[in-house]
Amino acid sequence: MKHITWLILNLVIVMFLFLFQSMVTCHARDLESAQELRILATKYNVTSIIVFGDSSVDPGNNNNLPNTWHKGNFLPYGADFGNSKPTGRFTNGRLSTDFIAAALGYRKIIKAYLDRNLMEEDLLHGVSFASGGSGYDDFTANVTNVISLRKQLDYFKEYKLRLRMLVGEEGSHRIVSNAVFILSMGTNDFLQNYYIDPTRSKTFTIVQYQHFLINCMEKYIKEMQSLGVRRLALVGMEPFGCMPMIKTLKNSDKCDEEMNRVAFTFNSLLMEKLSTLKTTLLMQTAFVNIYGVIQNIIQNPTKYGFSEVKKGCCGSGLTEFGTSLKGLGTCMDHSTYIYWDAVHFTEKMYYVIADEVVKSMSSSF
Repeated sequence: MKHITWLILNLVIVMFLFLFQSMVTCHARDLESAQELRILATKYNVTSIIVFGDSSVDPGNNNNLPNTWHKGNFLPYGADFGNSKPTGRFTNGRLSTDFIAAALGYRKIIKAYLDRNLMEEDLLHGVSFASGGSGYDDFTANVTNVISLRKQLDYFKEYKLRLRMLVGEEGSHRIVSNAVFILSMGTNDFLQNYYIDPTRSKTFTIVQYQHFLINCMEKYIKEMQSLGVRRLALVGMEPFGCMPMIKTLKNSDKCDEEMNRVAFTFNSLLMEKLSTLKTTLLMQTAFVNIYGVIQNIIQNPTKYGFSEVKKGCCGSGLTEFGTSLKGLGTCMDHSTYIYWDAVHFTEKMYYVIADEVVKSMSSSF
């Protein structure tokens, strides 16, 4: 009996030491990231983080849209957010933009512009206009009745008017011109639009459609510049051929190389166009290449503290996302999974992406 008690006691001590070490390591990384970003923010007088995009950066704008199923305001989404509070984020906790805001020191999270609890003071340090299901092609948003990039920019114009009423013309100009804008989208244009709906695939080859999307992006970035955007971090495409849902549809346990090539070549086009716009529009820009980071994690998961890369944490982890996730259970250890559902990343993965955003901004601005 004493022998068993001794074994249990030692096991508890080992587990405690392991958890303590993990907490210290994570805490140290948080401090390092926060310090780096705050130095950057002070140097360039960064006032706020303002976000456009899709579900990768949507903190809940889709919650109150009446005609879409593309929502995440129910469990198991939000399982690790506060007291297991689903907010509309398509993950278990925070998004990359939340980590960046927290590191900046102004807010712990970036709120959705359409959040009914949005306060006037929240406008001072940034909001997100992003909408899950959106893309560079406005038709992509129409497929699931979400907020197109066109409409997101309309909301940004409304935001500027509210800001002007709050702090005056000069204060409003200072906040916008010194803000960092983040644009993160593109995956839905292919997975939700081109590969599923026949409208675009009948008109364009995949290469032609890539260039069509680049033209759409260019048009909107030019409009952003005309509205006062001076600093833009553009997040590239993920290797979406590695999504659990795609592997399931392809009946394979390996990433779909054809789809990954589409994402990779599209990233090259994004970088090329962003470089041109940086010169012609006199903007400070940063390209965040998450493709390589995610590929590296998938190939070397244990190096980053992950163990499961083939399926999501919720349900079967192979097909479910969005409303099909309602009422389903989750894996035991959320922190060991890359994907939360069959499409979206876990909070821990978004933390890794946030680090990459900070590095890109630090080296580019």
